[in-house]
Amino acid sequence: MSIKTFSRGGVHPPDNKLSAGNKIVELPPPELATIPLSQHLGAPAKVLVNRGDQVKVGQLIAQSEGFVSTNIHSSVSGKVLKVDQFMDSSGYRRMAVQIQVEGDQWMETIDRSDDLVRNSVLPAEDIRKKILEAGIVGLGGATFPSHIKLMVPQGKTAEYVIINGVECEPYLTADHALMMERSEELLSGIQLLMIGLGVEKAIIGIENNKPDAIEKMKEITRGSSVSVQGMKVMYPQGGEKQLVQALLKREVPSGGLPIDVGVVVFNVGTAHAVYEAVMKNRPLINRIVTVTGKGLDKPSNFMVRIGTPVSSLIEKAGGLPEATAKVINGGPMMGKALSTIDVPVVKGSSGILLMDESEARRKDVKPCIRCTKCVSVCPMGLEPYLLMTLSEKSFFERMEPEKVMDCIECGSCSYTCPSSRPLLDYIRLGKAEVGKIMRARKAV
Repeated sequence: MSIKTFSRGGVHPPDNKLSAGNKIVELPPPELATIPLSQHLGAPAKVLVNRGDQVKVGQLIAQSEGFVSTNIHSSVSGKVLKVDQFMDSSGYRRMAVQIQVEGDQWMETIDRSDDLVRNSVLPAEDIRKKILEAGIVGLGGATFPSHIKLMVPQGKTAEYVIINGVECEPYLTADHALMMERSEELLSGIQLLMIGLGVEKAIIGIENNKPDAIEKMKEITRGSSVSVQGMKVMYPQGGEKQLVQALLKREVPSGGLPIDVGVVVFNVGTAHAVYEAVMKNRPLINRIVTVTGKGLDKPSNFMVRIGTPVSSLIEKAGGLPEATAKVINGGPMMGKALSTIDVPVVKGSSGILLMDESEARRKDVKPCIRCTKCVSVCPMGLEPYLLMTLSEKSFFERMEPEKVMDCIECGSCSYTCPSSRPLLDYIRLGKAEVGKIMRARKAV
């Protein structure tokens, strides 16, 4: 019997799971928290607090604004110092609320106990409402508002919930640690998502380089309508379309979503956050972040409050090694370099990777040799060499029919290119420009 994986493209970079097996360490609140108003796809939230206000942990400080948007809550207690623009992980200045931490006072409505609360008989509508109010987004990195995924469009039918426990990005182990240490809560969150969508079947996909997590999740799901599937180790299997194709052999159409083939996909971290929101009245105020790198003294999985400076996480992991040449927000394949480590952890922060010069240095770019390796590894069936050429020459109008918007920005093309060509960099540029063209066309 063949091991499940997706059928087109993909690469297998070294795992480098340096922090695998390390327990989750809960960090105390920072002295100063900077909480951005845009930690999700869609419109920034509308701020509800002013300078000088006192806030508590879990208090709503910014309201979702528009259909695609989410609430933002304070992860700390203390005094609002500023509502101003601050540098984010992309290097842009964006609106955020900065709070001077004073003590650790929580909203009285939040259940702070470690007691497991089994699924209640809450109706689907109430579950969706609690997820909306708690500001839950996709914690795998995409940060799409989770309540919208539970709103199945008219004419579509959800048959399966797929839970993404793949964590195929090298170095990162946050999801692995979550599955090992919070498995019961995770299962409860999955069952809540099933109720919210009205489906009877769920599958958890986990790659075979995490055998302990596969065994653990099989143990706790035994006798339930949730199944666990071990999968071949292959990047980028964590992509929604790749995961659906691998587990169910259903092909999500170009420009489409998993719901088009009867599936809704959630990350394991998202499912756990749903449990805390629905059963504990706890909004999304913290998350697990892997801090790792070959030169780091203590690669770690930290449970950290949103708004904590990245610099303090690195300090807790042993400090910034002298040889560090680059700090990556995320993993080595899809992550982006930080211009400064004085930026806050946000809802989409899955990992912080420290690289030395030998890892971070880009090789000299050489001419394309037409080897088509980039084509053979593209999981979306695109022609990366062509897309780069079109973007390089600013032929953006020609990139749309070449399906550039289908690119999931996995970086497999750049990883495999023998000429070290910056394929993904130019494709990202092209996607941004094509997106502008498409929005302008819709506005007419």
